[in-house]
Amino acid sequence: MRAVVQRVSRASVTVDGEIISSIENGLLILLGIEDADGKEDMDWLSKKIVNLRIFGDDEGVMNRSVLDVGGDVIVVSQFTLHAQTKKGNRPSYIKASKPDIAVPIYETFISQLETNLGKKVGTGIFGADMKVDLLNDGPVTIIIDTKNKE
Repeated sequence: MRAVVQRVSRASVTVDGEIISSIENGLLILLGIEDADGKEDMDWLSKKIVNLRIFGDDEGVMNRSVLDVGGDVIVVSQFTLHAQTKKGNRPSYIKASKPDIAVPIYETFISQLETNLGKKVGTGIFGADMKVDLLNDGPVTIIIDTKNKE
């Protein structure tokens, strides 16, 4: 699994002109899934995300997690995170999982994240043409790959 984690002041996901998820202070996560992803990846990534200390404390030092600040989370599936650009100028998405594999992993990851966060997580609609609006706070953007554990 590959995730782009962004600390946001606000974020929303719109499909067909309708806002389906929106948050204020929290995290927007773009999530890429590949066939090799499993329960271990989901568990590790979920725990890593909710415990990342990327929110400011009283001195402005990034010492607090989304759990500590009571922030909200939106997760949006994004197969393009597994784009390969080594050859030519047209990205290859061969490493990205097809929906029959990716959807159950995506849904299970959402459930795991909700358990670890202790509240409902906003989502996009898998495979839909989504418009994602965000105000990146900082900006703080972190890329995490479960295969490298970094």
